[in-house]
Amino acid sequence: MAMPFDDATRRKIERCCARFVRQDAAAPVPCLKRAAVAIALAPHDDTGTTALLLTLRAAGLRSHGGQWALPGGRCDADETPVEAALRELAEELGLSLTPDAVLGLLDDYPTRSGYLITPVVLWATNGRTLRPNPDEVASVHRIGLDAITADDAFDFTAIAESTRRVIRFHAREGLIHAPTAALIYQFREVLAGRDTRVHELEQPVFAWK
Repeated sequence: MAMPFDDATRRKIERCCARFVRQDAAAPVPCLKRAAVAIALAPHDDTGTTALLLTLRAAGLRSHGGQWALPGGRCDADETPVEAALRELAEELGLSLTPDAVLGLLDDYPTRSGYLITPVVLWATNGRTLRPNPDEVASVHRIGLDAITADDAFDFTAIAESTRRVIRFHAREGLIHAPTAALIYQFREVLAGRDTRVHELEQPVFAWK
C-alpha cells in the first residue's frame, strides 16, 4: 500500500490513528523506565511516497548497539512521551518537529530490558533532509509503507526461552525484531483499521539486556 507523501495521506493516517483505541498499560509498573520512540513519516528518497524512518544504532552505544531501532529513548524527568519523541528525533537525526506534527500514539510496549515504550506517530513535512548524529546512529533507512503492509512482511516464530511468540519484520535491510518489529506491526494494523495488541509479542534473547 504505497501512499504519496501529501496532505491527503496525512489526513488518512491521522484518521486511522484517531480511530485506534489506545490501550495504556493495565497498571503502573514501577520497575520499568518510561521511554518513547518516533514513528516518523517522511518522503521516500526514490519514489516520493510515504516512508517511516528506521535507524541502525551505532555499534559503540552502551545498550542495543548495532541493532535496528526507531528514533527514541528514555523520557527525561517530567517529560511527556511526545516531548521525548520530538527531542530524540532532533538529537538523533537533526529533524526538528513541533507538537502539531503528532498524528497519534500507539500502545505502550514493555521491553525485557526494563522500559515501557510509547510510540508516537509523527508527520515529518521537512523530513527530506536529515543530519544523523554519528555517536548514536550508524545509518538511516526509509521504509515505504508498502513494505510494512505486504502480506509476507511479518512472521512469528518461537524460542526455547519463552512461551510467547517472537515477531520478525522482513525488511529489505534484513530481519528486524521486537520491540521495533512489534511497534511497526501495530502501526501497520492501525493503517488497516484493526486494534491489534502487541504487548505480549516476544523479543529475541539478544534484546533482553
